Amino acid sequence: MAESGSLSKVPAVTLGFWAIKIAATTLGETGGDTVSMTMNLGYLAGTAIFLTALALLVALQIMATRFHPFLYWATIIASTTAGTTMADFATRSLGIGYAGGSLLLLAGVLAMLGVWYAVERSVSVDTVVSPRVEMFYWGTITVSQTLGTALGDWIADDTSLGYLGGAALFGGILVIVAALYFWTRVSRVLLFWMAFILTRPLGATVGDFLDKPLSEGGLALSRPIATLVLAVFILGAILILPQRAGTHPERAPKAG
Repeated sequence: MAESGSLSKVPAVTLGFWAIKIAATTLGETGGDTVSMTMNLGYLAGTAIFLTALALLVALQIMATRFHPFLYWATIIASTTAGTTMADFATRSLGIGYAGGSLLLLAGVLAMLGVWYAVERSVSVDTVVSPRVEMFYWGTITVSQTLGTALGDWIADDTSLGYLGGAALFGGILVIVAALYFWTRVSRVLLFWMAFILTRPLGATVGDFLDKPLSEGGLALSRPIATLVLAVFILGAILILPQRAGTHPERAPKAG
C-alpha cells in the first residue's frame, strides 16, 4: 500500500490551473489550424502528427514517478491540438457535421467516465497515482478536448452567436459552474469535469476569433504568431504561478 500523503501526478486544481488550461485550449485551436490549414498539411496528417506526440508524452507522463509541470502541460497541449485536428477531420472531412460530432463525442466522454468509475469507483483527478488511472485520465481528456472543438464550432458556425457570442456563452456557463463550486455542495468531481470540458469550446471559439478572416467574424491574425504568443504566456505562467501536485484524498495526512 502507498504511504500516507501520496501525491497525484497531476497538478492541484487552482485558479492558476484554470488560467493555463484556457490558454492551452486556445493554443490547441490556433496550433492545430496552423498545421492543418496554414501549413496545408490537412486534418488527417495533422492528426497523425499530434497523436504521435500525444502518445509519446503520455508514455513519458506514465513513466514519471512524480508530477512534472512542463511535462504535464506539454501533454495537455498535445491533447488539445490533437483534439482540434481530430474533430475537424471527423466533422468536415468525414462529413459527420458539428452537431453529430458533438453528440457522438459527448457520448464518448460519458462512456470513458463510466468505464473509469466502474473500474476504479472514482473519477476524481486526485486519484491519478497509478498507470491504469493515468490511462483513463488521458483518454478522457483527449476525447473531451475533441468534443470541445466540435462543440465550439457548432455554436460559433451553426448558430447566430458567432465566435464572440460563443465565447461569451461558454464563459457564462463557466461562471455558473464556479458559483456552484463556491456556494453549493454540488459534487466537486462533477463540477471539475464540467469546467474541464467547457474550457475547451471556450478556447476553440477564442482561437477561431483570433485567426479566422474578417469576413467570417474573426480578427485575421496570423495563426503561427498567435500560437507563439500563447505558448510564451503558458511558459511564463508555469514559471510564475505555483505548480504543485494534487494530494490523493484517501492517503492525505489527516487533520489534527
